[in-house]
Amino acid sequence: MKYSDELTRAMDFLSKDPRTIFLGQAVEYPGTAMSGTLKNIPKNKLYEIPVAEEMQLGISNGLALNNFIPISLFPRWNFLLLATNQLVNHLDKFHVMSQGYFKTKVIIRTSVGSQRPLHPQHQHVGDFTDAFQKVLSSVEIIRLDEPQDIFPGYEKALNRNDGKSTILVEYGDYYNEK
Repeated sequence: MKYSDELTRAMDFLSKDPRTIFLGQAVEYPGTAMSGTLKNIPKNKLYEIPVAEEMQLGISNGLALNNFIPISLFPRWNFLLLATNQLVNHLDKFHVMSQGYFKTKVIIRTSVGSQRPLHPQHQHVGDFTDAFQKVLSSVEIIRLDEPQDIFPGYEKALNRNDGKSTILVEYGDYYNEK
C-alpha cells in the first residue's frame, strides 16, 4: 500500500470507535495533505478549529478528560510548537498530577512538512521529534517512516491502556513518494 492510502485506512479504522473525534485545521474542509486522508470520516466526527493551536490542544485535553479520544491534527511540527504549553504542562502531566486517576488519551497527528517539489521555507519543515522525546515523559512519539508503520502506529495509539497519549509523526514528502 501507498503511504497516503495507509493513512486513510488508519483514519477510517479510528473513526469506527464511538469515542473518537477528529479536530484541527483543514479537517472538515480541504486545505492540507492530511485533509485527503479524512475523506471517508463521517461529517459528525469532524470539527474544524480556527488557527489557534494552543486552544485546539486545550480542547483535545478537555475532551480526553471526558473519555473521548480526540485525534488532533497539526499539519506541521512547526504548528504544534504553538501548543507546547498544553502538551508539556498539561497532557503530559495529567496522569502524574492526578496520581494515576486520569488516564487521558489524545492522538496527535503531525508532520514534517513536504519539501518537494516546492520548498515552503524553513518555518514549515521542522522536525522536533528528538527534542520533544527529551521533554515528554507520558506522551509517546512514533515516527511513521514507512507505509507499513502507519496502521500499527495508529492502532497502538487507539488501543493503549497505559494512560499515555501518542504523537504520530508523518512525513509530507512520503504522501506522493512512497
